[in-house]
Amino acid sequence: MTESSVVVIGVFDGVHKGHQALLNRAKEIADGRPIIALTFDPHPRTVFAPDSVPPMLTTLADRVELLKIHNADQVAVMKFNEKFAAMSPEQFVEDILVKQLHVSTVIVGKNFTYGAKASGTVDTLIKSGMAHNFTVDVQDLAGGDDVISSSRIRNLVMEGKVEQARELLSRPHRLDGIVVHGEKRGREIGYPTANIGKIEGQTIPADGIYAGWLTVGINYWPAAISIGTNPTFEGDRGRQVEAYALDQQGLDLYDKAASVEFGWYIRPTLRFNSLDELLVQMKKDCDEARRLTEQ
Repeated sequence: MTESSVVVIGVFDGVHKGHQALLNRAKEIADGRPIIALTFDPHPRTVFAPDSVPPMLTTLADRVELLKIHNADQVAVMKFNEKFAAMSPEQFVEDILVKQLHVSTVIVGKNFTYGAKASGTVDTLIKSGMAHNFTVDVQDLAGGDDVISSSRIRNLVMEGKVEQARELLSRPHRLDGIVVHGEKRGREIGYPTANIGKIEGQTIPADGIYAGWLTVGINYWPAAISIGTNPTFEGDRGRQVEAYALDQQGLDLYDKAASVEFGWYIRPTLRFNSLDELLVQMKKDCDEARRLTEQ
């Protein structure tokens, strides 16, 4: 006989404290049953509202890893496409929850909807549970008086409020990409930066200078991070994410996978009248980043 499971359902973008509470609840009641996190990729809005797909707080790989860190024994990723979106609530329950995942308890947030046109609700799920012999555990994704949501955290990040985002995520916000070739100006002035590319679709913080960390392979360095267009230098360029590993020189990071974590916002991006002015400020920024990351 196949073992029954506790299934926790959500998009889980960011795997924030609200999501973690659902998974903690699963751990409390599992009693030896496997905990399965059921998530969806791509984001459901790619089907329902393709013009307003939000940038993601976590890549799919990070999401799966974080779900496993926070008590999921297995992660089931459903491909969210038009065919899946057209499933009736009854089909979703019977084909996915009962036949594939062998559910005995489902844990969802109180605003959970499912099935075609979001016609399934917590109430219909409870009724289906009675018919198919599983229970439904409904949780409130609140943190005190405030609801913790991926969209709220996304807005905080895009406003540069990375400390507040970190509190709701329980860890620093992170971007994953590849170190690409830039203008090499940082190297020329004594601050060689890793220019992070391949970050499309992720939630990029507001322009500014940040303190955080740069990870490449097994190396993990405190870093001063710049986001913006480098307005002190002439020429048109798009927004860039550049991380200077504090006190590191001569690193060869090109074409390597890299992650940047944002711990603190230091200041806005500014245009300086001279290179000397910029260098004085960059030393101050690095000193502040060093102080913050050594806390």
